[in-house]
This record gives sequence, structure tokens and C-alpha cells, in this order.
Amino acid sequence: MMAAIILQSEVTCPNCGHQKTETMPTDACQFFYECEKCKTILKPKNGDCCVYCSYGDTPCPPIQQNQTCC
Repeated sequence: MMAAIILQSEVTCPNCGHQKTETMPTDACQFFYECEKCKTILKPKNGDCCVYCSYGDTPCPPIQQNQTCC
């Protein structure tokens, strides 16, 4: 039985610390994310596939399913 996929992830801006819960797409990776407070554009860290894997508290849906991301 597969575990339920979590679609919500709290993204934390490394620049200003602003946090916002976002709904992750299930059919695409998100490579860019703009912090709504300081307007910093976040990109995935080296080795991560998307901004949720780098800055979110929950990895993206493909990673949760032990699949490769994008």
C-alpha cells in the first residue's frame, strides 16, 4: 500500500525567513519561486530537483513516491 502523497509544503525563504504554505504541482517541477515578502527568486540547490525539495518542509510528489523528479 502506498503512502498518501502530501501536496502542501511550507516554503521558507533563505533570504528573509518568510514562510508560506504552497500547493505543489503533481505534473511538473517548480524551478523558480518568488518570495512574496522580499521578492527574492529561489532556485533549487545543487542536487535538488525543485524549490520544494530545497526550501520546503515536504519534498515534491515524485520524490515522495521514490521516483525521479523531472
